[in-house]
Amino acid sequence: MDCKRLRWPFLKEYAVVSNALYFWTMQKIKIHPDGPALSRIVVGAWRWHAVSTSQVETLIKTSLSAGITSFDHADIYGDYSCEEVFGNALRGNNALRNQMQLVTKCGIKLLSGKRPDHWIKHYDTSKEHIIWSIENSLKMLATDRIDVLLLHRPDPLLDPTEVAEAFTTLKKQGKVLHFGVSNFAPSKMEMLQSYLSFPLVTNQIELSLFHHEDFVNGAVDHLMKNRTHPMAWSPLGGGKHFDNDTINNALEGLSQHYRCSPTQLLLAWLLKHPSGVFPILGTTKPERIEEGVKSMGVTIDKQHWFDMLRWVRGKDVS
Repeated sequence: MDCKRLRWPFLKEYAVVSNALYFWTMQKIKIHPDGPALSRIVVGAWRWHAVSTSQVETLIKTSLSAGITSFDHADIYGDYSCEEVFGNALRGNNALRNQMQLVTKCGIKLLSGKRPDHWIKHYDTSKEHIIWSIENSLKMLATDRIDVLLLHRPDPLLDPTEVAEAFTTLKKQGKVLHFGVSNFAPSKMEMLQSYLSFPLVTNQIELSLFHHEDFVNGAVDHLMKNRTHPMAWSPLGGGKHFDNDTINNALEGLSQHYRCSPTQLLLAWLLKHPSGVFPILGTTKPERIEEGVKSMGVTIDKQHWFDMLRWVRGKDVS
């Protein structure tokens, strides 16, 4: 099998790319016309509290050498510890920080020994809490700015005036460059947007072959209308195919046709959608990052795309 080595200008490292998957270059595109440019595939750090600082450094290095420059966080990940674990790898290394984009979230309050005043899991999107959360995230991540801040969940007590004040203050201070939401219905996102003088640049939602309803219920259409790309959490469906022998066997068979892995095929299914999905890989294994990146070189035929959809729907489209 022939291979070609591509050298990335920001690291003295090499990424090996197989001709069987075509030669790929990681796309870095704007997630919104007035938003930041992110790598088309994002690495999620929600499990990184379980690994050492040296392992985190390896995961970051692997990601950057493969062209992934964007990392997804939340204040609550790892029982409020993942941001700090990641930040330990950045501390005192501005050159490394400047090679990446950091996305984080706030608004959920967990029951935790680190937050003894929380006696029930709840949401808090008050101005006070948003600003406090960002100040804390900046400290934990060892950075002076967050590239994108997302409200983690749609709070039924959300006061858009307070959120707008918090966002505007953080933007003016240069502590957050862009803002968005996560798991918001289109109407909720539109409502919040109406209070802001700058755009919400994304909605991070659950999207995968196994959770595809937002492609047809208007959620993704709403983002496309506003020229906004969705970020997709759980893009592999949480390994649901492993529980279904029929789907698993079909995945294996079609993967052989495309000379790729089932993981790459599932990511390629998402990447084909015209909304320009940004899948978030949640892994602590460098080889899984490298595997996921190579999905950029897999182009699924339209009929195979609908065939995969039929696997999970159990029927053809109407």
